[in-house]
Amino acid sequence: MNLRRLGRSSLQVAPLAFGGNVFGWTVDEATSFKLLDQFVSAGFNLIDTANTYSRWAPGNSGGESETIIGKWLRQSRKREQVIIATKVGMEMGPQDKGLGKPYILRSVEDSLRRLQTDYIDLYQSHRDDTATPLAETLEAYAQLVQQGKVRFIGASNFAAQRLEESLATSQQRGYPRYESLQPEYNLYERAGFEAALEPSCVEQGVGVICYYALAAGFLSGKYRSEADLAQSVRGAGMKKFMNPRGMRILDALDEVARQQQTTPASVALAWLIARPSITAPIVSATNSAQLAELIAGARLQLDQGSIERLNQASA
Repeated sequence: MNLRRLGRSSLQVAPLAFGGNVFGWTVDEATSFKLLDQFVSAGFNLIDTANTYSRWAPGNSGGESETIIGKWLRQSRKREQVIIATKVGMEMGPQDKGLGKPYILRSVEDSLRRLQTDYIDLYQSHRDDTATPLAETLEAYAQLVQQGKVRFIGASNFAAQRLEESLATSQQRGYPRYESLQPEYNLYERAGFEAALEPSCVEQGVGVICYYALAAGFLSGKYRSEADLAQSVRGAGMKKFMNPRGMRILDALDEVARQQQTTPASVALAWLIARPSITAPIVSATNSAQLAELIAGARLQLDQGSIERLNQASA
């Protein structure tokens, strides 16, 4: 497995991250353990979660994903084999949100307890908090790095200008800098990342671990008509992709998949991984067969003609 350096950090990651948003939501604990074992056994090492996962599910209060990962880490004894990335900032309660220093220092203790670990490899700001000075947030992270509770930090859902301001603040004050960015990016959603964020990340040496790598499942090709929307809990969100451009992208994925004797999902992932700015797309799976298909995508190398075909279809 060819590992990639995440930003300018010492973290070396395989080119695919497992998204823990499904743990405790659409995947139970036993299945989560099996999927994590399968992922690590295949040579991958980056597991991404957040304190708020999966608070949106009925009966959940947040922290379910971290708790399951923590139990797996204890049982599997694979802590040293994996890189654990989690996040802080989204609402966990009326007073529990944002990127203020007291909340970050409180939240990290909760995440460490749930994850059953002494340190977090990558601690990420889940979304920008314009009500809190950047220096306050970065000062909190500096304290956690100094204490050995966090190794490196990352940002998620930041605009290019705010990311650049954060990097400048870190440099001016000697604080740790955001080594990674987690934006939404895939063959369908391109403009938001490519316009300003991508050039900034390349110039500043910031790694990119993009989410919705398969556009919440649309790029797998299983949603092609109104009748397909009832297939999963995410089906209702597929309607926005069902337009001429969306169908054009699926046609191109089908074409390249036939040539490569693989699946549209594998091709969509391989397109992302081939892009120089992308370190590792984040993917989720709810069963072993799905995960095997995604792993195949991480090992697929597209020729330049296939990449160009996909670029044109999704332009």
